[in-house]
Amino acid sequence: MASEVEKKAVFDIDSAKEVVQELRASFVAGKTKDYEWRRTQLKAMLKMMDENEPQIVAALRDDLSKPELESSIYEIAMLKNSCKLALKKMKHWMMPEKAKTSLATFPSSAEIVSEPLGVVLVISAWNYPLLLSLDPVIGAIAAGNAIVLKPSEISPATASLLAKLVANYMDSSCIKVVEGAVPETTALLEQKWDKIMYTGNGRIGRIVMAAAAKHLTPVVLELGGKCPVIVDSGINLQVATRRIIAGKWGCNNGQACISPDYIITTKDYAVELVRLPVYVYICNLVLFNLSSQALFILQVDSFKCELERFYGKNPLESKDLSRVVNSNHFARLLKLLDEDKVSSKIVYGGERDKSNLKIAPTILLDVPQDSLIMNEEIFGPLLPIITIDKVEDSFDLINSGTKPLAAYMFTNNKKLKEKFVEKVSAGGLVINDTTVHLAEPTLPFGGVGDSGMGAYHGKFSFDTFSHKKAVLYRSFAGDAPLRYPPYTNGKLRLLKALLGGSILGIIRALMGWSKA
Repeated sequence: MASEVEKKAVFDIDSAKEVVQELRASFVAGKTKDYEWRRTQLKAMLKMMDENEPQIVAALRDDLSKPELESSIYEIAMLKNSCKLALKKMKHWMMPEKAKTSLATFPSSAEIVSEPLGVVLVISAWNYPLLLSLDPVIGAIAAGNAIVLKPSEISPATASLLAKLVANYMDSSCIKVVEGAVPETTALLEQKWDKIMYTGNGRIGRIVMAAAAKHLTPVVLELGGKCPVIVDSGINLQVATRRIIAGKWGCNNGQACISPDYIITTKDYAVELVRLPVYVYICNLVLFNLSSQALFILQVDSFKCELERFYGKNPLESKDLSRVVNSNHFARLLKLLDEDKVSSKIVYGGERDKSNLKIAPTILLDVPQDSLIMNEEIFGPLLPIITIDKVEDSFDLINSGTKPLAAYMFTNNKKLKEKFVEKVSAGGLVINDTTVHLAEPTLPFGGVGDSGMGAYHGKFSFDTFSHKKAVLYRSFAGDAPLRYPPYTNGKLRLLKALLGGSILGIIRALMGWSKA
């Protein structure tokens, strides 16, 4: 009997097929297309987050030891903002957009109608398991789709809570959560979807894209890459280092797709970035009539000073740093850190606590370009610094690799800013800060090349899950015979002129004049 129950509980290809069929029936019936349905679901999501914030924070703590501030602000508050924006703007987004028409279809009018795609699949990531699960769902709901959400099994507490909350608060005939790992995801990918959105790494992204291609299903891939930070001289170094730390270790301890992956700076300026407080020990110094030994500490604006201010002298005990998600990722990071050509390059940090899956913020200087750490996305608390002769050399260095999801630059030089924007191809760029573009709903968030395809956030989320349907309106008046057989040279000349849009050309064709 127990084995029979277990078999029934297995989510296989047949189970996935049934889920899709149920959701498609709801979509075909027009349930999700209704504005009031969309509005009700978004309000239900807001209520869900308002009433369950402590449980969500606890689940994120269980999965990642994520600090409450990061959970409340970077996951819950950002989701609430997305919901509120969609509720405020959705009716406007749904309205047809007027489009101009030309002489070729005169008299006519045209519009672009946003229609929902149908039944969509959202496969989310483990590092921001709430935000990266529900933010795309907000866009899919606003656009009028039925949705299956597959949260990451690597964050099991949040995935389980999501399944429970979505079932309790939202319309289960149109929005479902499927828990599980590779078998369940594989079963889902066997189905025909109207769009798939995947957030994660490039290896799985290729699997998702290959599965989608069998059904000609469009995909949005939010991947990652090695996000560089260029640091110029002549800047406010304290502010720059704080903002880099906030984007690196303050974003899930480096486990974020837009987290700074490595720094590029000049050889001279690298010293400013990484040097320790300078302790000047002066013996038998006579100063202010004092004849005792004195110890002077020269505080400098550097990573090492700021990291100690933020996380203390023993960052492994800090409550403000997330842990590495699991033992596999912990081992992967140690492999990067302990490579022979890399381990000697550590200038700060390097401590690790295997039992608690914690690695201290670690800075490495002049890591070889052919090392493992420089040839894969780090996705953890390790930050290499690469030195160059001139800041301008950084553009070629970045462009020699794959296109990152984000790139950052700290400079006061206007020409350098312009060159950075012109020459560096990335999903997004930020000047004099890191990661904050994620919080702007007026900017599209997405990758390019190996860092992904497609974009979302704000109206871009609505557009991602919508089909832009072209509609042209004509009356029965103005039916010109020139488009109908028999074809003549005169008709040919006039049609060419009409399609060319030249009034003079049309007059010439009507008068039978040829070009001079």
